[in-house]
Amino acid sequence: MSRASWAVAGLSLGTALNPLNSSMIAVALVVLQADFQLDVATVTWVITSFYLTSAAGQPLMGRLADRFGPRRLFLLGMVLVAATCALAPFAPNFALLCVARAFMALGTATAYPSAVVMVAELARQAKAQSTRPLGQIQMANTSAAAVGPVVGGLLVSLVGWQALFLINIPLSLAAILMVRRFAPADTEPERGPVLELLRDSDLPGIGAFIGSLVLVMMALLNVLPGYRWWLLGAGLLLAVLFALRELRFNRPFLDLRLLGRNRPLLLVYLGFALFSGVYYFAFFGLPQLLQTAGGYDPGIVGLLMLPLAAMSVVITPFAVRAIDRFRVRRVLIAGVVLLIVGSAAMWLLTASLAVPLVLALTALLGLPYCVVSIASSQGMYVSTRLEERGVAAGIYQTCRYLGAITATVLIGIFYGSGVTQANWGLMVFVMLGLGAVVLVVSLAWREQRTA
Repeated sequence: MSRASWAVAGLSLGTALNPLNSSMIAVALVVLQADFQLDVATVTWVITSFYLTSAAGQPLMGRLADRFGPRRLFLLGMVLVAATCALAPFAPNFALLCVARAFMALGTATAYPSAVVMVAELARQAKAQSTRPLGQIQMANTSAAAVGPVVGGLLVSLVGWQALFLINIPLSLAAILMVRRFAPADTEPERGPVLELLRDSDLPGIGAFIGSLVLVMMALLNVLPGYRWWLLGAGLLLAVLFALRELRFNRPFLDLRLLGRNRPLLLVYLGFALFSGVYYFAFFGLPQLLQTAGGYDPGIVGLLMLPLAAMSVVITPFAVRAIDRFRVRRVLIAGVVLLIVGSAAMWLLTASLAVPLVLALTALLGLPYCVVSIASSQGMYVSTRLEERGVAAGIYQTCRYLGAITATVLIGIFYGSGVTQANWGLMVFVMLGLGAVVLVVSLAWREQRTA
């Protein structure tokens, strides 16, 4: 393997840690509930803390990668993950465990934006198109979430919930070794008086962005019943203040004027958020259907969802070659059409939950998930200037979480009257509606190469 290949492998490993940890914790909720004597509503904070920190932290980490160097930030993030995961198994109470999950999310949030910033140099070293390293990094990003429940189930059953933290230590250390040894060195970071650097960092803008996003997401997740509308109102007010700040500041955290003029990037964000909603309808809704209506054991359900990850591994090289040959837009549109076909086929589960049918359908849905994810990430990459790719990649990841949270809220509404095949059929119609909107957005997108 070349130096660039080893560097991409290290970046991919670090990138996989965020989606892996966001999904494999789901199988430990029952065990955590018993160990810490919690109710159902309280134990879900171990997931919520990770989601909120990841969604808010990704753009911030991207901004830091743009300003101070992606390699430095990646290594710092992986050190934070290793240190946090070494201490988390000894947490004396559940509150500190949730704090540890938040620090994990912050550390893993450095990986994807840092990797995207380094893609151009890695592609140059490998004498290849940017689609190659970006496709491999995106494959790690997409497949890790799908294998999370299976890996988590094995670790919890063999060792306990503590293993979900401990497994990150060797993985993060391996990522550190590979990136430190093989990734291209950063350029000189910004220098100057500390007060000047802080002033130019737009700390009020960053605070307003994170605060508004967290408040709105808390409202969507209904983490404080009875205060949902207050949280939503406060979040929207803070979003308005954030916009006013960014439009007036000369070095904004998020250049809203530039973003407003960058129609291709806005369309990528919109399409990816809606696409993520379709995917997470299946990712979160289907396991509940299989366990409740199908009567399958949770371990079996994890295996039935594996084709989603398997297809990402198998299809990624073909998707990369297709983008190199046919360009991003054609591959993106083809992937969305497959997404609509796969969503429509999910209606068959209203008639049968037989194992062969479930395996075939999860494999079918895994195909467009891989293709659209890679095409969307490449669309984001070519729609962004080099010096802004870190924060652009961070916002891109936030769109994934927004789609996931929206799907979670809607699943709760549809399954409110019962986890039945009939209610699953209603959810399929919503998936088809969202897929149709993604198709319209994809047709409107045009590639706009930037420096």
